[in-house]
Amino acid sequence: METTIKVKNAVIKNTMLGVEDHGILTFILHLDYGGEGQGAGLYSLGSGKPRSYVTMQIIEDILKIVGVDSWEELPGKHIRVKASHSKVYAIGNVLKDKWLDFDEFFNKEARIINLDEKT
Repeated sequence: METTIKVKNAVIKNTMLGVEDHGILTFILHLDYGGEGQGAGLYSLGSGKPRSYVTMQIIEDILKIVGVDSWEELPGKHIRVKASHSKVYAIGNVLKDKWLDFDEFFNKEARIINLDEKT
């Protein structure tokens, strides 16, 4: 079955940054497409020294893409997303062609962490 990825406009309705019910540090952006919604995130931000870098970097990247200075400013902001019916793959700035691809980010950071752990 082929996954159809569409670019959509969205408003961030609310957010969560914290520990979910399984004890995993994570984030979610609750998105409104104008009548329907979807969540972006739920990636494990883990714990420990190498993971603390990843945690701070993903938060900083989200803030930069959206164009805000703090997590609390995210609700109400307009963004673009690349999403299928079941997953948000990337979020983008509504005016600029700047994107944060979640899988690309976490795959790249996993390689950096693995290299760090070997030294």
